[in-house]
Amino acid sequence: MRLISLVNAVLVTVALFLLVFERDALFAFAGRAEADETSATESPEPTSDASDKSAVNVVALRSVAREIDSAVLLRGQTKANRQVEVLAETTSTVISEPKRKGTFVEAGDLLCELDPGTRPASLAEAMAAKLEAESRIPEAEARLEEAHALVAEAEINLTAAQRLSETGFGSETRRVASQAAMRTAEAGIKTAEAGLEATRAGIEAAIAEVEAARREIDRQTIEAPFKGLLESDTAELGSLMLPGSLCATVIQLDPIKLVGFVPETEVNRVIVGSEATAQLVTGLQVAGRVSFLSRSADETTRTFEVEITVPNPDLTIRDGQTADIRIASEGTKAHLLPQSALTLSREGQVGVRTIAAGNIVAFQPIQLLRDTSEGVWVDGLPETVDIIVIGQEFVTAGVKVAPTYRNLTE
Repeated sequence: MRLISLVNAVLVTVALFLLVFERDALFAFAGRAEADETSATESPEPTSDASDKSAVNVVALRSVAREIDSAVLLRGQTKANRQVEVLAETTSTVISEPKRKGTFVEAGDLLCELDPGTRPASLAEAMAAKLEAESRIPEAEARLEEAHALVAEAEINLTAAQRLSETGFGSETRRVASQAAMRTAEAGIKTAEAGLEATRAGIEAAIAEVEAARREIDRQTIEAPFKGLLESDTAELGSLMLPGSLCATVIQLDPIKLVGFVPETEVNRVIVGSEATAQLVTGLQVAGRVSFLSRSADETTRTFEVEITVPNPDLTIRDGQTADIRIASEGTKAHLLPQSALTLSREGQVGVRTIAAGNIVAFQPIQLLRDTSEGVWVDGLPETVDIIVIGQEFVTAGVKVAPTYRNLTE
């Protein structure tokens, strides 16, 4: 009894080994045996045709590679082309009626008008000070000319005193006095020049005060920086505005941007200017072009920001909507196959079994490109190839088959 149990165990082990590790060879042997038995019982043929009758029946698909676009797929969101918070630059109260959010504004439209207060009086005072400073220029120039005349006179007197002193007709005291007068006249020139420069500096200061007063008056009107849409109400009538207080928020939605992040493995496939399409969560299909691709990766996700500019004349696209983005990339040729045609080699590599010359089976590894409802797009195969789509699990490389061809839609 123990001997019978041992024999049974050995037989079971051998059967499991054949089913697990030699499954393809076992099925191929079974297929050939069945074909031989059928040919022997149904229609015996001459020995020369025995090899053809032993071929395994399979269904094959003759596939021709087709051009597909290998688009870069991203998930992103819409973003306003521009958005700015318009702030006050001075202190005053609002004297204009507020505009409500949702209002369209053009560049230069008045958003908030502030009480001018004493600003006009300050401007008038600064302009008067400027005129007064400019009126001092002729006086300062006249003093400079007078100083130059005194220097010339002192120079003449000094020359005469020196000659008289040398000939003995003039005293030494007179010569020294003439030299002192010369130095005094020269100092007068420097004083006059300094007075002229001070007058000119006063004019520059007055001009700066005038510009500051005008700038302060300009700050009492806050205008829209660009054409857009009010995202918030403008400041209420009578509210006090301080430097940095919010007057309104303006956004621009035409054009609008689609923002996504490209993995570093696909960033080289995205080119600025490439066409792109997107489908919003509302079902709306939009199209645009890549306008920006970041040169620096995000430190956390190691992805690169990409922006796509899309026309939005009717403002149907809103800021912050989720979008599935497709960026066009260089196309490639691939085969469309049913998923059931895929199989594994003994080494666990994904591929398909093809029919080579003489109806001999071969294994071809493939690369999966895209999965669709019609099938899978694969690469790594010749331009035209016969692929076994039914019966590929029962044959191995080197086995001869009798293929029946069909279309992909069958």
